[in-house]
Amino acid sequence: MTAVTDDHNETGNEAVAGTPNGAVHEKAGSAAEGAGGKEAGGRWDDGLIARRAEPRSDGPDPDDAEPGEDEPGHRGGAASEDGHDHLPIGGAYGGPLRDRLNALRELLGLSQTRLDGRTLAEAGRVLDEAAARQRLSSRHTVVAIAGATGSGKSTLFNALAGVRIAETGLRRPTTSAPIACTWSDGAAGLLDRLAIPGRLRRRPLAGGDGDEQLHGLVLIDLPDHDSALVQHREQVDRVLALVDAVIWVVDPEKYADAALHERYLRPLAGHAEITFVVLNQIDRLPGEAADQVLDDLRRLLDEDGVALGEHGEPGARVLPLSALTGEGVGELREMIGEFVQGREAAALRLSADVDAAAAKLRPVYVADGRTGLGERARDDFSARLADAIGATAAGEAAEREWRRNASRACGTPWLRLWRWYERKRMPGAALEPRATPVEEEPTARQRVEQAVRTVAGEASRGLPAPWAQAVREAAVRGAQGLPEALDELATREAAATSGRPQRPAWWPAAVLAQASMTLLQIFGGLWLVGQIVGVLEPGLIPPVLVMLAGIVGGPLVEWACAAAAKGPARRYGQDVRRALQEAAAGCGRAKVLDPISAELMRYREVREQYATVSGTTRPGAGHGRVRTRIG
Repeated sequence: MTAVTDDHNETGNEAVAGTPNGAVHEKAGSAAEGAGGKEAGGRWDDGLIARRAEPRSDGPDPDDAEPGEDEPGHRGGAASEDGHDHLPIGGAYGGPLRDRLNALRELLGLSQTRLDGRTLAEAGRVLDEAAARQRLSSRHTVVAIAGATGSGKSTLFNALAGVRIAETGLRRPTTSAPIACTWSDGAAGLLDRLAIPGRLRRRPLAGGDGDEQLHGLVLIDLPDHDSALVQHREQVDRVLALVDAVIWVVDPEKYADAALHERYLRPLAGHAEITFVVLNQIDRLPGEAADQVLDDLRRLLDEDGVALGEHGEPGARVLPLSALTGEGVGELREMIGEFVQGREAAALRLSADVDAAAAKLRPVYVADGRTGLGERARDDFSARLADAIGATAAGEAAEREWRRNASRACGTPWLRLWRWYERKRMPGAALEPRATPVEEEPTARQRVEQAVRTVAGEASRGLPAPWAQAVREAAVRGAQGLPEALDELATREAAATSGRPQRPAWWPAAVLAQASMTLLQIFGGLWLVGQIVGVLEPGLIPPVLVMLAGIVGGPLVEWACAAAAKGPARRYGQDVRRALQEAAAGCGRAKVLDPISAELMRYREVREQYATVSGTTRPGAGHGRVRTRIG
């Protein structure tokens, strides 16, 4: 960090030493510095210039802190001079901000294995800064004064302090390093966080105008944001990321500078509530020119997306002034005093940072339209797996086998005898080998892979890219070994149904009827033979009728049994097909659908956390500041 010159320090000290309203002395002695800036009387000293004010007789000074009160590790509560309790040092943030920070922490934890570190870097930085700011004084508000070269920010800094602290003049850049001015004790930790050395820490004029009004203010004068020196711009960016609020000082010549609007105001548009925009040097504008420039400045801020705090609405405060003549400085001091006494700047800054982080994370958490895996997609996936293992064909084969067995069991003895003879005459025909196509197994594997790709595409449709990729990867991992598992269960189900199918209750009656028809044929034939050989009385018609009854009845019984077997055969085939479908669906669900559902559940969890982070689930989120909405 580039330090101010010794002439600068001497100028500021001489100016303070000549003030009539109080004694402001330069702190000296290595012993005091070795004590960490704490005086012998127990009061903290934040810089080279210390205010030696006499203690008040009407009671203890509210700035008098017990040892360790403003140290980061102190957990006790802190009460202001107005009697209101505020955030204790080291205490937790309250209200919606605490919920949003907790949700952001959960969000990062759930996303670490799904998103890369660069995507989560800004959110992680916000959490780190929230923790760091929480450990420091909540009774102080850090406000930075930023501006371009020659805008008069150092002059305004001195005007607010009531004493010449920052060097002003024609030499550019005048401010070469951040300078701090504190209106109360206990801000050492905040200044350490900003990396401002002790020799650049100042105190305002004791008893000067605005001391009590600005009690708790830590004012930082920054180098020029458009400085030709890179280290100056880096210091500006670093400090702006840490302060609670910022006062942008613009002048009539550079208020529309593209570097200011494109690099700072537009990206920080969401931080409007902690932003002051001051149009300085209005004493150089004649007549109504100041109003015209101010209106044009408001127009540019509106184009940048910066909400303006007018008519009681939250937003950036815009006002004209002349730091040189003092015109408008009192109004700014009053405005800053109200802002500091509200003690909400740190929470507002952090809330705006969370908003900005949520806006950057929106593309990786917010889906386009409805997401999830519907029942139709699940059923279609199960049907594809069932087709891949031939569930429909297996059911049809089982139905044909049932009907074939019915035909064999209910057929005439002569027909079964003929079939036995055919099997004996041609032994190979009984085996009826089923030719398996060479391409059947590869085709089934391709069907399984196609089914997995289809269901993965359906489940990842509309999801943000990282979560869609996670869903597809889960599906691919689950699909490994799925064809083999399906083959195994198909073989197991085929073995379970390879035995003779169960017969309906009416089969014994059908067999008995068929036996009766056979006995009639035999009885009629014997009766006729007996008549021929003369054993029985002649009478051709009765034996012939008995034989015809048996001969005709046998096929009729077989036909009736075949017709009656259609229903049970169809139900049996459906049962076999359903068993294979359920087995395939269970295998696919365990290996593919469940991992996909787990990824979708994780996405729903992070989406809920993101909704909390973005502020859409907070009570009253629809009022006040505009929040990021989830589509």
